[in-house]
Amino acid sequence: MMPATALAPWLAQQSRQLLAQRGHAWLLQGPSGLGQYSLGLALVRTWLCEHPTEQGACGSCPSCHAIEVRTHADLCVLMPETVMLELGWPLDEKSQSDIDDKKRKPSKEIRIEAMRDAIEFAQRTSARGRGKAVLVYPAERMNHVTANALLKTLEEPPGDVRFVLASEAAHQLLPTIRSRCLAHVMTWPQETEALHWLQGQGVAAADAPTLLRAAGGRPEDALLFAASGRDPKSWRGLPRALKRGELAVVADWSPVQLIDALHKLCHDLMALGMGAAPRYFDVADLPPPPPIGTLSAWQRDLGQERRSAEHPYNTGLMIEALVSRTQTALN
Repeated sequence: MMPATALAPWLAQQSRQLLAQRGHAWLLQGPSGLGQYSLGLALVRTWLCEHPTEQGACGSCPSCHAIEVRTHADLCVLMPETVMLELGWPLDEKSQSDIDDKKRKPSKEIRIEAMRDAIEFAQRTSARGRGKAVLVYPAERMNHVTANALLKTLEEPPGDVRFVLASEAAHQLLPTIRSRCLAHVMTWPQETEALHWLQGQGVAAADAPTLLRAAGGRPEDALLFAASGRDPKSWRGLPRALKRGELAVVADWSPVQLIDALHKLCHDLMALGMGAAPRYFDVADLPPPPPIGTLSAWQRDLGQERRSAEHPYNTGLMIEALVSRTQTALN
């Protein structure tokens, strides 16, 4: 985990803005890749920090260290188990044991058992005397049962507990959850700011503009693309390669990655066909757009394929079928 001073510039600015305001529950909302998790973690770090400033947490006190090593007694993180494992947060002993013993797979939703533990946590006295904090991410992974369990505590919290709900799909949250939080819409960074940040994360200067465009201007999604092992240089040639039906260019992609790319290609061809500017590809890299009816049918087909993309019957056959249908649509 990065110290507060390492926040991306557009996130540091938002952190200062939010810390200057009062409120027991924040809802950080916006599309993926804008830093909701990083901003939420920065807020709870500062709330629990022993020497906070207007800029954020000090990064060196025992409280900041406890968060860095994922052992802070006054911080509860509510996440799907898959996300906790990905971000390095420890699971409770029973859940870890069940997963280790192959009794079940890590949950992709926030489990009701975890929510009950969080509600019990909110009732306890602060261990370090600076209050308590609950970080929920991605908040849209609460199902209706889990979300309803949170409602009363969110509406009438004990005096020293504060909440951050970070969401990449806030429209999926219950209206009653949204109404109990102060909403903050994530700020989009300027292109030059995002490119500079990507280069600071180790992305080659030549690749950063292509990756940022492929991510629709969302820098954290661009960084995930860079870390995926896919060649960013192939992105520009992808539309015409798919028009020729070249399977090799995506043979090592997952179905989820390919369907995401095809949705972006379909979006840009629709935009181009209606006289608008594409978002994910350069105009020069796109083939002539097919009729809007063809694109609409292809978009619906991709939406259906997305439902089974994470658990395909046969990954290779699914990739081959997706490329074949794309070639048909583009020609």
